[in-house]
Amino acid sequence: MRVKRFFAADMRSAMKLVRDEMGADASIIANRRVAGGVELTAALDYEAPRLTPPTPGLDLELKKTQERILSARASLEEGERPAEGPSVNRQLFGDSMRQAAEQGSAVAQGLIERLHSERAAPAAEAAAHPAPVGGEELDAMRSEIAGLREMLESQLGGLAWGQVNQHQPRQASLWRKLIHLGLPAELCKELLTKVAEVTDVRQAWRLLLAHLSQGLPVLRDELIERGGVIALVGPTGAGKTTTLGKLAARYVLKHGSQNVALVTMDTYRIGAHEQLRTLGRILNVPVRVVDEQNSLAEVLEEFGNKRLVLVDTAGLQAQDPHLRGQLSELAAQGARVSTLLVLAATSQYRVLKAAWHNYRGCNPVGCILTKVDEAATLGEALGLAMEQQLPVAYVADGQRIPDDLARGVGHQLVSRAVGLAGNETAEDQTMADVFAGILHNQRAS
Repeated sequence: MRVKRFFAADMRSAMKLVRDEMGADASIIANRRVAGGVELTAALDYEAPRLTPPTPGLDLELKKTQERILSARASLEEGERPAEGPSVNRQLFGDSMRQAAEQGSAVAQGLIERLHSERAAPAAEAAAHPAPVGGEELDAMRSEIAGLREMLESQLGGLAWGQVNQHQPRQASLWRKLIHLGLPAELCKELLTKVAEVTDVRQAWRLLLAHLSQGLPVLRDELIERGGVIALVGPTGAGKTTTLGKLAARYVLKHGSQNVALVTMDTYRIGAHEQLRTLGRILNVPVRVVDEQNSLAEVLEEFGNKRLVLVDTAGLQAQDPHLRGQLSELAAQGARVSTLLVLAATSQYRVLKAAWHNYRGCNPVGCILTKVDEAATLGEALGLAMEQQLPVAYVADGQRIPDDLARGVGHQLVSRAVGLAGNETAEDQTMADVFAGILHNQRAS
């Protein structure tokens, strides 16, 4: 028998390591949470213990043990530690122990020994000093249950995908293509319902892309042509300052520099405002810094005669109190300021969604997708825009000012996403993980 331990950040990754190295016939014989992830112990050619007839006199002992287990579970529900019993997860072992006791098997005897070996105290002392279940022990129970749930969801996800792949090959093919675009699973599921009656795969794929183009929100008019105050917000490294320079240069080339002003609220990065001042000197437009001496309201009042004012902000961590102050200052201006959320197309969907939740308090009217030229997929960004109904205002696909900036157009973005995906499709393991994620979301909701 071959036994090996596997370490990974989560249960799904650990299960994938087991399958890749030991094959589908491997058995998971133990799992536990460790620092930085989970640990699985897997065995190949593992034989489960066989049931043997009960030994004489064991029936009475098993019956007593069963009564103690039931009593322990009742005490646990009341928030007290049982007078005599283990610190392992009753939810995991209770039913199997009771069944084993009824059958009088050797497996039950092994579990009994494990329960007693973990923690045994004199019955009289435990009865005289009952203690509540400790928080650490409850956390350990919850962690063990969560690990088993994650393992079960992974297995069920693989089974669910196998059924779809076998019995609905047309739908499975479309699933693979949509997931390979990088679109969120729930959005893929919603799109597939719209072509459920189409039997031809090619026609269904074209209809899916058409629905995707129509459902993608974009700003019909160019925002800088409307004028007013436009603030760019977003996480660190999204490309706010470079994008602001592109917008300013774009406007100056068309309307001149006399009606444009630049403002920066980024006083946290070393040399951040100097970068904007250099841009202001090149474009011949004024630049002001919002700091302790000059509030945003005062600076905007100073530039009240300008047709277009572009405001650059600092990219800060979500827990940073300065971020909340910065967003509150923007929100205090009300409809006077139009906010655009700058998102890097190279980011994962979870990162993009976290950025949306962090900055939605300033009511962004749209988003700018940056670093499109560096992205492997566009589905994550397009999926967020569709789910949150956040119109795409501009797309930036390079560092050149102002050339690498274009307005967001639905069918062009979808065509570019398809071009990045190529003719490849998602692998079976990826699809199994997607279906496991759907099961997890359904259970969570």
